[in-house]
Amino acid sequence: MANKRSTPDIILILTTLTLLAVGLIMVYSASAVWADYKFEDTFFFAKRQMLFAGLGVVAMFFIMNVDYWTWRTWSKLIILVCFFLLVIVLIPGVGMERNGSRSWIGVGAFSVQPSEFMKIAMIAFLAKYLSENQKKITSFKKGLVPSLSLVFLAFGMIMLQPDLGTGTVMVGTCIVMIYVAGARISHFVGLGLVGVAGFIVLILSAPYRIKRITSFLNPWEDPLGSGFQIIQSLYAIGPGGLLGLGLGQSRQKFFYLPEPQTDFIFAILAEELGFIGGTFVVLLFALLLWRGIRIALGAPDLYGSFLAVGIIAMIAIQVIINVGVVTGLMPVTGITLPFLSYGGSSLTLMLLAVGILLNISRYAKY
Repeated sequence: MANKRSTPDIILILTTLTLLAVGLIMVYSASAVWADYKFEDTFFFAKRQMLFAGLGVVAMFFIMNVDYWTWRTWSKLIILVCFFLLVIVLIPGVGMERNGSRSWIGVGAFSVQPSEFMKIAMIAFLAKYLSENQKKITSFKKGLVPSLSLVFLAFGMIMLQPDLGTGTVMVGTCIVMIYVAGARISHFVGLGLVGVAGFIVLILSAPYRIKRITSFLNPWEDPLGSGFQIIQSLYAIGPGGLLGLGLGQSRQKFFYLPEPQTDFIFAILAEELGFIGGTFVVLLFALLLWRGIRIALGAPDLYGSFLAVGIIAMIAIQVIINVGVVTGLMPVTGITLPFLSYGGSSLTLMLLAVGILLNISRYAKY
């Protein structure tokens, strides 16, 4: 890099660490009852989350000092490795099945989710492609089709697991990157119609997806079945009021809301810390996204700019979908809340992504 390194974005670091601290507290609070019942250890999930948080923070500060152009150099190899992992995770006996999805590779409680790492690999590769072919992106055949072909190949492999939530985040992130690169709106409209048709086919091809859609529209139609999670989530948020019931005082975590430390952790947070606590977390995410946008605008080259846009889009889409699901505004999709939800792969990925963003900030001109 020609530019001299400067101090990384301190506000971004502090915001990330604050979200991480809130997440660790809430993972313990939300999971203690379930962990004690299932493993006779109230700290079972909290200890594992702290381990991955520690590893993730170390990775974040390490990556912060690695020139982000390194990701451009190795992006092809990284995405090939991720495609390989997406293949082997489908092999019975290799991939671990949980809740009907074969999405994990590992041993026992410690496992990784290849589809999560495919998101960051796709961002790095697509940023390289767009920075080298930006002039072609206005062409449907020469720019848009080649850039989306690989994205939808990865999406198709993720759907074989199946994992609609992760696939949706990856595709949404890539579309934001391609749009920012200068793709024509008319092309997106045409592809959007095809995408809606394909999405409808995906929904109709699996009965549980149909139930998720219908439960989103009217969860009380099947309160003990497909609408159960949404209803219990709303029962958590409602009593929270302005100030909440108090940290650790959630009622819904007592086996009403299934595994509340994962996708529905925001509901427990709102129940215990109230509207003020929930708003505080949302504002922290807004601050993080603002710093990311500043970094993308100030990046010294197209690759750094597109890379930052992809990372910010990924985080923003996950936050919007997760909070939307928890508050009953979107169908249940199984997407974690960045930095807060329990899950080693998701947490490590997010901290690694912030590390890349911090390295770009060291060269950015504000």
